[in-house]
Amino acid sequence: MREILTSGVHVRSKTSLFSCLAIAWLLVVGSAVAADDELKVGETTDFVPLYAGKPYLHVIHDGRSVKVQRVQDPDYELKGYFAKTVRKCPPFCIQPETPAPGVEPIGEIEMFEFMESKLRDGAGMLIDARTGSWYRKGTIPGSVNYPFTLFTKEAGDPEVVAALKAFGAKERGEVGATERLLEDWGWSEAKYKTANWDFSAAKDLVVWCNGPACGQSPRAIRGLLDLGYPADKIKYYRGGMQMWQLWGLTTIVPRQ
Repeated sequence: MREILTSGVHVRSKTSLFSCLAIAWLLVVGSAVAADDELKVGETTDFVPLYAGKPYLHVIHDGRSVKVQRVQDPDYELKGYFAKTVRKCPPFCIQPETPAPGVEPIGEIEMFEFMESKLRDGAGMLIDARTGSWYRKGTIPGSVNYPFTLFTKEAGDPEVVAALKAFGAKERGEVGATERLLEDWGWSEAKYKTANWDFSAAKDLVVWCNGPACGQSPRAIRGLLDLGYPADKIKYYRGGMQMWQLWGLTTIVPRQ
């Protein structure tokens, strides 16, 4: 009886060892098959994403959701106005990487990230700084139109005041002598304050226009800085509509 039991234990041990080896073999083969399938999917898909791992995104434009993605036609080529790259300078002169010290230049990836963070959370705005005629032909989804000409007006102009308030700035009104003295001495937070405006809660702005050879958004940015808007709350999408269309990205015609 003891021998039978011993033999039985021995047989069960062999069976357990065989089962473990079989499971291990299946796991290895399964992983290889899965990896092979994944590779095939990656090689055969025709879908062109915004960038690796990000097929598309959604933004709200004029109260409706808009899908931002790339054109899926492999034969797509830029045509029309933005296909032309050489024009008389001035006025169509290549712009610097940033229009003013402290203003951050960004590219398309940063635009996508801004759309899904600051813009979506209401902490940022996309500013189409082109004139109204350009805006009406088509814009980047999520953008609002504040023409650069607006920011060349006097600081007290009602349209300028309305724009700054829309960006989240607050009028300071009368500032007492004591408070101003404390700010001058650095005893009171004054980084985002001017004589007339408090930009502490102002939104981050991405300002753009027609592209690297367009001076509309640089002029808008310099106008904002002259009004006291903090440079570290302004970003410059230098590529503008030209690069946006070059990459075959979604544009939208605003409702009239």
